Amino acid sequence: RQYQRRVHGVAESLPKRQVALGKLLPIQRADFTAMLTLMKGRPVTIRLLDPPLHEFVPHDVNGPEAEQIAKNLGVPWDRVKRRIESLKEENPMLGHRGCRLGITYPEIYDMQVRAIFEATCEVKKAGNPVAPPEVMIPLVGKVEELKILKVNAIKMAEIVMQEQKIKFDYKIGTMIEVPRACVTADEIATEAEFFSFGTNDLTQMGCGFSRDDAGTFLGEYVQKGVYEKDPFVAIDQSGIGELVRMAVRKGRSVKPNLKIGICGEHGGEPSSVKFFHTVPLSYVSCSPFRVPIAMLAAAHAAIEEMM
Repeated sequence: RQYQRRVHGVAESLPKRQVALGKLLPIQRADFTAMLTLMKGRPVTIRLLDPPLHEFVPHDVNGPEAEQIAKNLGVPWDRVKRRIESLKEENPMLGHRGCRLGITYPEIYDMQVRAIFEATCEVKKAGNPVAPPEVMIPLVGKVEELKILKVNAIKMAEIVMQEQKIKFDYKIGTMIEVPRACVTADEIATEAEFFSFGTNDLTQMGCGFSRDDAGTFLGEYVQKGVYEKDPFVAIDQSGIGELVRMAVRKGRSVKPNLKIGICGEHGGEPSSVKFFHTVPLSYVSCSPFRVPIAMLAAAHAAIEEMM
């Protein structure tokens, strides 16, 4: 699977990229079919590809993987090497990733959306309950980004329904990870059917910290009282938290019943869960081992509200 992604990343022509994606399609479809079947009609939100482009090319331009990709693509190894080097970024977490990849390489998201919708059809045809899949587009900072990718997703839904001879419902929403998205959440809400805060990236961009490097000084920041807690561990309520409140207020000013949640490690941290309850958010999402902690924190927040 990773190899095919790297073939796509290196391939310069659309036909060659589509060959690689064609091999990934059945793998993704099988993953989503299993997921939707297992959830037995409960809501499922699937985030489209988010990692930076550099993760989809070989890390060693002189290694055997790069040489094998050159053979598979039928191009000289030197050409593959130049392609890999041209895709390197100085700051990839703020670079060519998320919806930006979906706009510049629309075939990537087209493949993923097709896989989601074909999986939905398979589950329905098997007679199993399935909720409308929620397709989440990451890293949107401007409503125009969401508009472009939403149109593409709707077109793919129509294609799949025509091919499969079956109708299904679906939702298209976005992750709120970029500070600009918080400021313009009312505009984004005109196109989105749900929001989900990606507070890891929102903290990184809002505080100006690199998640990869901040560990070298954040411990001392906490010790000296700059932050009460590491903002990547517990939400920075007076800073990033206010961006969250702003986005919720603006989003629900357009759609009062807009479903809004948060995904990431903050969703399983007790003080953060209590904060999100006051905003309020519709749900929190976190890694499996944090679910019991999140449930307990949410219960405490609800009880405190009643007292």
